Amino acid sequence: MVNLNFSNLRGDITGGLTAGIVALPLALALGVASGLGPIAGLYGAIAVGFFAALFGGTPSQISGPTGPMVVVLAGLFASLSGDAALIFTAVMLAGLMQIAFGFLGVGQYIRLVPYPVISGFMSGIGAIIIILQLGRLLGHEPPGGTIGALSYLPTALADINFATLALGLGTLVIAYKWPPSLGKYVPGALAALIIGTLVSLVLSVPVLGAIPTGLPSLHLPVFDQSKALLILEAAFILAVLGAIDSLLTSLVADNMTRTRHDSNKELIGQGIGNTFAGLIGGIAGAGATMRTVVNIRSGGKYNLSGMIHALVLLAIVLGLSPLAAQIPHAVLAGILVKVGLDIIDWSYLKRAHKGPRWDFALMLTVLGLTVFVDLITAVGVGVVFAALAYVKQIAQLQIEELKKIPEALNDPEENALLEKLKDKVSIFSFGGPLSFGAAADVGHHVREQVKPGSKVTILDFSRVPTMDVSAAMAVETVTSDALAAGRKLVICGANVDVNKVLESINAHHPEIVAFETLHEALVYAEKQVAGTDSANHRFQAATQS
Repeated sequence: MVNLNFSNLRGDITGGLTAGIVALPLALALGVASGLGPIAGLYGAIAVGFFAALFGGTPSQISGPTGPMVVVLAGLFASLSGDAALIFTAVMLAGLMQIAFGFLGVGQYIRLVPYPVISGFMSGIGAIIIILQLGRLLGHEPPGGTIGALSYLPTALADINFATLALGLGTLVIAYKWPPSLGKYVPGALAALIIGTLVSLVLSVPVLGAIPTGLPSLHLPVFDQSKALLILEAAFILAVLGAIDSLLTSLVADNMTRTRHDSNKELIGQGIGNTFAGLIGGIAGAGATMRTVVNIRSGGKYNLSGMIHALVLLAIVLGLSPLAAQIPHAVLAGILVKVGLDIIDWSYLKRAHKGPRWDFALMLTVLGLTVFVDLITAVGVGVVFAALAYVKQIAQLQIEELKKIPEALNDPEENALLEKLKDKVSIFSFGGPLSFGAAADVGHHVREQVKPGSKVTILDFSRVPTMDVSAAMAVETVTSDALAAGRKLVICGANVDVNKVLESINAHHPEIVAFETLHEALVYAEKQVAGTDSANHRFQAATQS
C-alpha cells in the first residue's frame, strides 16, 4: 500500500536532490562495471530508486545500483557473452522473486544471517570491485571475472598507461580528501568526477563515448532454454543479495531515524523496482547505505525523498547525457575503488583479533569463497558453518547443565528425601531446550555420572520447554542402560509437548514411570529403595490439556 507523507516536504526535497547528485557518479560507474554501460546504471538507479521508495517499507531509504549487485551482473555478463536481453530478463526475474519473498514473509529470516557471514561476503564484494578496477587504472581492459582480472594483472603492469594511472589515483584521492565544508555543497564523489573529467581534456585517455539520451525503450523478457538454468541461478543470487543488502541498509536507517522499517514491505518495493529496472534496460539495485545516510543527513525522512532522487537522475538522463560522454574510464575506476574500499568491513577487521577466533575464521572463509568461488556458495557455507557452531555451543551448555547433579534442592521436603536416599538414587536435571546437538552426549554423560549403587534414576524435565526426536532417542538410550542395570527409570516435570515426544519414542518401555513433580518422583523412589511400592506407574504422556 502506497502511503505518501508530505509533512516533511522541504527536507525531503533537499534530501532527494542531494542524494540524486551523489548517486550520479556511482550509477555511471556501476553501470560501466556491470558491462552494460553507464546508461544502464542510470536507468537502474531511476527505476529502483523511484519504485522502491514508492512501495517500500523504509521511508528514508535511497535505493539504486550497489556494488554487490554489480559484481553478480558483471559475472553474468561474462557468462552470457554480453547478451543484454538475457541479463535484463534475469533482473526482472530477481525482482519477481523479491516480491514473492515479501509476500512469503522471508524478510524476518534474512535478518538471521550471522554478522561474520555478512561481514565476510561484503568485504569479499569490496575486494572483487577493487580487483576488477586495477587493470582499468593501469590503462587496460582486463577479461571478466576475478580470476581473469588477477591473471591479467602482470600483463597490465608490464605496460602501464601512466596518464590513466595518475588520473585514476587522483580521482580516488579527491573522493577521499574532499573537504567536508565543501562537501555540503558538492559531494566528494561528484567533485572527483567533475575535476577528473576536466583534467582528462588535456590527456589522451579512454572515455565513455556516446551515451543514449531520452526515455528508455522496453526490454521484454526473453527465453533461451540452453541458458535457463544460468539465468535462474543469477536471478536468485540477485534477489537474495539485494534483499540482504536492502534490509541491512534499512537497519542503518532505523538507527538514524529512530523508526522501524517493514522488512517484507521493503522486499516487495525492491522487487517492483528491480522488475521495472529490467523492463527499461537498467541494472539491478538495492538499498544503498551511503546514499541513504546522505538523504537522512540532508533532511530526508519519507519516501518522497527517494522518489525525488530518482526524478533528479531522470532529468540528467534527458538533458546532460552528452556531457557524461566525456567522462574517462579511469575516473570511474577511481570512484569504484573507493566504493570497494568503503564496502570492506574495516571496523570488524580492526577488532577481529579481540573477538572469538571461530567468528574471525568464519568471516575469512566467507571472504575467500566470495572472491574465488561465488556469492551464493559463500553465504550458504557461512550460514551452515555458523549454524553448526551455534548448535555445538548450545549443546555444550546443555551438557554442562546436565553435569550439575543436585547435591541439594530448594524444597526442604525434597532435600530431606534426597539426603535420606543418598547413593540409592541418581537425579539428572535437564535445563533449557533439548535438541539434536546434545543428543549424542546425553547418554554418555548420564552413564558416566550415575551413582554405582543406585536403584532408581530420575530424569527431571521441569526446566525443559521443548525437545526434539534426537534428544528423545538419547533418553531412550538412558532408559535402556537403566533397565539393563536393573534400575528403575523415573521421569518427572515434563510438560505436555515434551511428554508427547517422549511417549512417541519410549512407549514400548512399560517399566518407565512418570510423575508431574520431582517430589512425587522422590517419594516413589523412596518406596522403591525400601521395596514397599508395588504399584505399576506405566509411563503415560500428559496429553490432556
